[in-house]
Amino acid sequence: MSRQLYPKQFIPLTGESSLFQQTIQRLEGMGCHAPIVVCNNEHRFMAAEQLRQAGVEQGCVMLEPMARNTAPAIAVAALQAMEDSKDAVLLVLPADHLIHDEAAFHAAIQDGVKATASGALITFGVVPDRPETGYGYIRQGAVAEINGLQGSLYAVDAFVEKPDQKTAQDYIVSGEYLWNSGMFMFRAADYLADLKVHAPEIYEACVLAFERRSKDLDFVRLDKDAFAVSPGNSIDYAVMEKTSRAMVLPLRAGWNDVGSWHSLWDAESIETEDNVTIGDVMAEDCRGCYINANHRLVAAVGMNDYVIVETADAVLVTPRGRSQDVRKIVDQLKDAERDEIMLHRKVYRPWGAYEGIDSADRFQVKRITVKPGQSLSLQMHHHRAEHWIIVRGTARITRDDEVYMLSENESTYIPIGARHRLENPGMIPLEMIEVQSGAYLGEDDIVRFEDNYGRKGSS
Repeated sequence: MSRQLYPKQFIPLTGESSLFQQTIQRLEGMGCHAPIVVCNNEHRFMAAEQLRQAGVEQGCVMLEPMARNTAPAIAVAALQAMEDSKDAVLLVLPADHLIHDEAAFHAAIQDGVKATASGALITFGVVPDRPETGYGYIRQGAVAEINGLQGSLYAVDAFVEKPDQKTAQDYIVSGEYLWNSGMFMFRAADYLADLKVHAPEIYEACVLAFERRSKDLDFVRLDKDAFAVSPGNSIDYAVMEKTSRAMVLPLRAGWNDVGSWHSLWDAESIETEDNVTIGDVMAEDCRGCYINANHRLVAAVGMNDYVIVETADAVLVTPRGRSQDVRKIVDQLKDAERDEIMLHRKVYRPWGAYEGIDSADRFQVKRITVKPGQSLSLQMHHHRAEHWIIVRGTARITRDDEVYMLSENESTYIPIGARHRLENPGMIPLEMIEVQSGAYLGEDDIVRFEDNYGRKGSS
């Protein structure tokens, strides 16, 4: 379900909201400012659209020119936060976690606010309920006495890499270790000060990239050349393992990082105590299964402790205990250069989405949905013609020098080489069936002349 251009953060794995939306929604009532979102260029419109759908005020969406790990990402967010307030406190959250006990999570955040007032750099350590080899660990040090938090805040003694099974068991028995959640809290100025001392190359590159930033629609683009100079490093290695101000807050809030289908079953089966089924599923004599049907009926008989996931273009079947091994299939897909590694049949665009329905030699059929008030780029194709049939809503069509309207059950033809544009001037989504025909039907056969979303030239 998670593809390179549609990662798990943006997927509604539990309920109607995506993990990204849930991350922000669970902060309601905490008095937080509008979120600062750090993502890459390919995900910018998806992040903005999901914020809009969730009714969340869009604060700032910052675009990384390339991946440089968490220390630089948090640094540019800290610089952005300090534009509004020199005393800004950052709550740093990965966008792909589940938290079941929001009240406990809120209480931990409130304790974190108290601790940051003293200059502490807080990491949230999850109290483990089992030996786990898939997580890093934090070893608690001495009890910290800060702002009345005695007994609920500890110095960080050490960050520990993912252990083997026996070592993980020893950690649980000792009671001194917490799972490293990857969530942090500190004053932006304090983080930047320690970053400057312990990782000056990262600090200098991020300051320069931020100073040279540019505005692109509702997004902030960091300077590519400056950001590229930054070493790629995590906040743990760059700052938290070196600073004298690192503190850990134990967290008991039903946390899950959704690292595998097994972990998702584990989180969801708290209520079901047996099978977790999503979509059109029929299960007979099945126990301990996670079955997710996206597009059609999935029937299972006599399956115990299995994961079955169906999408429009792929089906996964694996014993639940081996769900981490899905990465080996991903490696095979990469080696074979399969399209499935990048995207689903349904592909999201800033103006809406398109979904592949059928294809063969010299033709393919797509379902295209355009959001109200949005439009595709003014474009042309060298190798394909297109037939458009409107099935819902109203379309404004540009074809070379012509501009005309089409309603439901009407159609038009776009010849090879014609400049064309599709717009939705209405108040409801526009749905259209597109039949492409020609010698080459790849998505890279697009020459853009005008675009509302800053995409230029050939695709």
